[in-house]
Amino acid sequence: MTTYTELVQQIRDYTETDSSVLTDSIVNDFIEHTENKILRDLDLPVFRSYQFSNFTTGNGFITLPGGGATVPTQFSVIRSVMIYPASGTGDRIYLQQKDVTFMDEFHPDRTSTGTPKYYCQWDHNTIYVVPTPSADFKVEVGLIKLPDRMTSSNSNTWLGDNAPALMLYGSLVEAFKFLKGPAEMLQMYQQSYETTLQEIAAQQMGRARRDEWANGVIRVPRPSVLPGYSKPITGGQ
Repeated sequence: MTTYTELVQQIRDYTETDSSVLTDSIVNDFIEHTENKILRDLDLPVFRSYQFSNFTTGNGFITLPGGGATVPTQFSVIRSVMIYPASGTGDRIYLQQKDVTFMDEFHPDRTSTGTPKYYCQWDHNTIYVVPTPSADFKVEVGLIKLPDRMTSSNSNTWLGDNAPALMLYGSLVEAFKFLKGPAEMLQMYQQSYETTLQEIAAQQMGRARRDEWANGVIRVPRPSVLPGYSKPITGGQ
């Protein structure tokens, strides 16, 4: 577990600098860049979010829920779009993602209404669906986005608590780029980041997404030596 204050101090200790060189503002940039990189490198459950809103009858466009003008800094990609009746009861329908050109050809008359079947991301802040909604359907949007960032006012985060080494090594890569440090040091911390990244990916994107009842326990072959043999052999030989 690493808090914001601890991470800032670690960055300065590892680079053998102080706050006159690596100011709070500069270190905050290192941390932010590292969080953004981890978001792009890993698909972690903590990055998954669901936002809710309503379509308006006769309007196929809707602002991405939960963001307004700040949406681009809050989410990375849309995972899914689902609609359901405004009453909250009835069928829930997942929309299929298509390109704008396909949707314009499929539904050229935007004044014609029906139950939406397809969606696309119209721009950075807007979802477009066709057919144009014939009712005030509710919408549930699945997103990949960062949770609250690590800052001086938000000292503990999931990444700091569960992936402190990844946060440190990623920040040190940014720090040595900034300091124009020795190439071998930059390479070492980049390799440390990649190694730690693979370990977390194996745990969170591999083991954590297996069900032992359905898939069985993961078995790792271990070499063993049989009596009378000088070399280890693996299972099945």
